[in-house]
Amino acid sequence: MSHPHQTNQFSLLTQRRFGPFFWTQFLGAFNDNLFKTALMVVLTYDALSWTSMAPALLNNLIPGLFILPYVVFSATAGQIADKVEKGRLARWVKLLEIGIMLVAGAGWLTHTLWLLIAAVAGMGVHSTLFGPVKYAYLPQHLHPDELVGGNGVIEMGTFVGILLGEVMGAVLAGHGDAGVHLVAGGTLVVALLGLAASWRIPHSPAPAPDLKISPNFAAESVRNLAYSKQNRTVFLSMLGNSWFWFYGALVLSQFPLYAKDYLHGDHSVFVLLLTIFSLGIGAGSLLCEKLSGRKVEIGLVPFGAIGLSLFGIDLYFASLAYTNTAPVDFIGLLRQGGTLHILLDLLLLGVFGGFFIVPLFALIQTRCDPKHVSRTIAGMNILNALFMVAAAGVAVALIGQGFTIPEMFLTTALLNALVAIYIFSLVPEFLMRFLAWLLIHTIHRVSTVDVERIPEEGAAVLVCNHVSYVDAIVIMAASPRPIRFVMDHKIFRTPLLGFIFRTAKAIPIAPVAEDPWLTEKAFVDIAHALHDGELVCIFPEGKLTRTGEMNAFRGGIAKIIARSKVPVIPMALRGLWGSVFTRDPGNLFERTLARGWRSRLALVVGAPVPPQEVTPEGLYEQVLALRGEWK
Repeated sequence: MSHPHQTNQFSLLTQRRFGPFFWTQFLGAFNDNLFKTALMVVLTYDALSWTSMAPALLNNLIPGLFILPYVVFSATAGQIADKVEKGRLARWVKLLEIGIMLVAGAGWLTHTLWLLIAAVAGMGVHSTLFGPVKYAYLPQHLHPDELVGGNGVIEMGTFVGILLGEVMGAVLAGHGDAGVHLVAGGTLVVALLGLAASWRIPHSPAPAPDLKISPNFAAESVRNLAYSKQNRTVFLSMLGNSWFWFYGALVLSQFPLYAKDYLHGDHSVFVLLLTIFSLGIGAGSLLCEKLSGRKVEIGLVPFGAIGLSLFGIDLYFASLAYTNTAPVDFIGLLRQGGTLHILLDLLLLGVFGGFFIVPLFALIQTRCDPKHVSRTIAGMNILNALFMVAAAGVAVALIGQGFTIPEMFLTTALLNALVAIYIFSLVPEFLMRFLAWLLIHTIHRVSTVDVERIPEEGAAVLVCNHVSYVDAIVIMAASPRPIRFVMDHKIFRTPLLGFIFRTAKAIPIAPVAEDPWLTEKAFVDIAHALHDGELVCIFPEGKLTRTGEMNAFRGGIAKIIARSKVPVIPMALRGLWGSVFTRDPGNLFERTLARGWRSRLALVVGAPVPPQEVTPEGLYEQVLALRGEWK
């Protein structure tokens, strides 16, 4: 199915293929958090009229109970989502939500804590059933270049829904019995609105309608995770995603007591902390599309991980510097010294959290088996749940060891740094894409012309002029999908560039006179890559230019196309000549001054050339024309 390309990710909200689904998801997130936050605030600030249990225990127990159904039912939910048409399933889930809110309403009106806790577990079941639908739906209805933007809008909507629900829940819970009655009625009304939105969701065929649903959820959970592990990059992305939820759960569950005991605030201070953090997540999620150039840019994931650690550590020091001991509301808090530092840390934690999580979702959606998307997402939800239950356990253990809440923030940030290093060492592609992304967003300003001519699937050979040592990195960063580069074997011995190209599974090549075996092996590897439907990029000049002018194209391209009948896509780099990475013999200092900081360069992509029309001379002329006079 083809979709018109969007110029603005928010324009998706006006279309039936996205809007009703967005509002169904938004209202569900809003309702979950209105109910859950109202309960946590009541138990933090008015505990004695409800229970004799300690607030610190309840603040970690309630999120744990909400998450427990994810562990138990996610695998079954994934099977259901792959078997059942998604619009119908969404309506079933919304009817379940209405029933749960009726139970919760009885709990609120009769002050029966255990009815409310049963409803918390029920809303966990509701979210478990809807989770696989949420991320499997988008690849069915969005074009690949809309996925990052669509995911960003869904994440923004989810966190704005969470934020508004938390704000509303905290505000209503602070108004005694009248507020509690409003929570009881309000959650039922929102569930009904969610059902109304779900009726507008367009038909979304089940990818596996003949699937037999296994009644053994434990065995299915193990089988689900075992299947996901077969795709290493997807599985490690799932682990990275789950780690984010561990981090978020551990930090967010401390907010009620952090607001009350450390900032000496009332429930409006708790609301302020949630607001700032959620706005950060929303902003980071939306910025992903701009920073990624409308493609799945996993280079943002290490960037997000760095921010999560840096600002988590800084939050610890900002908390220590806060000295106020007088009770304050949120306006009084804003007048205290050090408050803006704390709020800025929370905002940036959210922003970098968005950078971390949105590309991971898009990567999982685009790289897993299309018939197994719902079950892959369900597997991720199992992992998320296990990590979040573990977060609740770790929080209880740290509290038991006498850790203060700021010390828990510090511990989580340091753990994040260790986990990030571990994940990126296992999948160096993340780090490689980060270095490429960093290069073209710091040293250079890269524009692209007709980059959509690079095919989104299927084999092709890309050919380009060879100006600098970073040509491949610029092309890699601009491409919507991974590329296998054919590189001079000497570059593989360069410390940083060698790491990047080995990680990108580049194919080393040597001149025949120097190493005939390596030359022939390179052509065999190229043929295998093209047979597997990959993109291969070569620099037919065979060496870097020493003058800024293009060298003649060698015959290797003809040999490749003789073996593999695939289209060839000519490309040209403009504006790199004279940079620090070229062989320009002029004065480096003068060249750098002349070019300025963040010099402009461009990648221009030409029309595909059918294999029967490929000649080295013809490709040379096309690349030269694409480059023009701008070297």
